[in-house]
Amino acid sequence: MTRALHTLALTTALAACSLGAPALAADHHAEAMSDAAEAHAVLIDRERNEVGHARLQQGPTGVLITLELDGLPDSAVGWHGVHLHQIGDCSNADFTSSGGHINPSERSHGLLNPEGPDNADLPNIYVHEDGMLRAQVFTDRVSLNGEYDAPALLDDNGSALVIHDNEDDHTTQPIGGAGARHVCGVIEAAH
Repeated sequence: MTRALHTLALTTALAACSLGAPALAADHHAEAMSDAAEAHAVLIDRERNEVGHARLQQGPTGVLITLELDGLPDSAVGWHGVHLHQIGDCSNADFTSSGGHINPSERSHGLLNPEGPDNADLPNIYVHEDGMLRAQVFTDRVSLNGEYDAPALLDDNGSALVIHDNEDDHTTQPIGGAGARHVCGVIEAAH
């Protein structure tokens, strides 16, 4: 009788484990999906024209940002500073409604600054003679949802991606001499 009870207990335990396997697989799948989180931004110029879009993909150690813009004016040809701003709002004509840089660490601005960079700093991007821009930049100083304890782009007040009129020198305070905000896009979760 004891052997039969032992066999029954073992069989019950194995059955419970196999019934739990789909749940474990689902948990693993959900974890993998959170690693693949995405966001996007429709990019507009100061005249409120849609000029492109950005795709933001959460990776295991940072965010990959893909930018595609077309039809930019001749005056836009050249290098431009691009930064992540703390409020998801591009409603003001000069895009100042997007607030300042995401910078809870209170570091100085600039990828080349020994006191920096701040969380919003990204490499410069280039607009070609045909008014087209294609770029990918990566940053590990922000996250989409607070991954690896980095500031979340998709927090309660959102965030914005801003392209400035001029090149960022990556050292001068507060924005590397990048000038006025030329293009803005509210970063939103991709559905």
